[in-house]
Amino acid sequence: MPLHTLGPLNCRITGNPRTARLTMILCHGFGAPGTDLVPLGDELHSLDETLRQDVAFVFPEAPHSLEAEGMPDGRAWWPINMARLQMILQTHQLELLTRAEPPGMADARAKFQEFLRNLQEEYDLEISRCILGGFSQGAMLSTDITFRLRQNPAALCIYSGTLLCQEEWTELAGQRRGLRVLQSHGTIDPILPFEAAEMLKRLLIESGLEVNFLPFRGMHTIPWQALEATADMLAKLSRQTESR
Repeated sequence: MPLHTLGPLNCRITGNPRTARLTMILCHGFGAPGTDLVPLGDELHSLDETLRQDVAFVFPEAPHSLEAEGMPDGRAWWPINMARLQMILQTHQLELLTRAEPPGMADARAKFQEFLRNLQEEYDLEISRCILGGFSQGAMLSTDITFRLRQNPAALCIYSGTLLCQEEWTELAGQRRGLRVLQSHGTIDPILPFEAAEMLKRLLIESGLEVNFLPFRGMHTIPWQALEATADMLAKLSRQTESR
């Protein structure tokens, strides 16, 4: 699959965002290669064949290489202090996770915002026809970006994400009232606690967003039921777009 450069980020694209009814932008997690979520496009298409022509997919690649950390193909949106994260998990001091903005997140935000502007200009793409989402660290970035948009995207998908920047996100989330959100999280996730995901869910609901929360008996992953729910959501959004 060819690599495209849009502003400061590389990405992979399936389908044509210019002609598709919807475009789904999916950000991979910490330590994964830029190709990590690319297979999800085919998996979602296989769940509903109408999506093949109706939905394009864009998979941006995080800007930071983790080769120096022993992961030659690994990428990161921002560095993670693993010792600090382990301390938070062991002491259950979730407020240290949920209230802070991680160092480097502001730079990742700026790069992604520039990437998104370039994507929209290149393909004459309206944000109202875009679904933003991601897995783990990519879900955190997608959530943060969504809160800062000038208008609602078509939807937000949070796969095994978490609550960050609690005070600021609480203030910003009210601007996204009515936004459709699909959120999934494993009840035995050893990396990002399920309790923090529930805190994010409450913030979204209390801010007026329409949340479909999918807890599952599993760890840090994207379960099949989340993909089924995503395909169903995309099909419904596509039909709504057709009827406009």
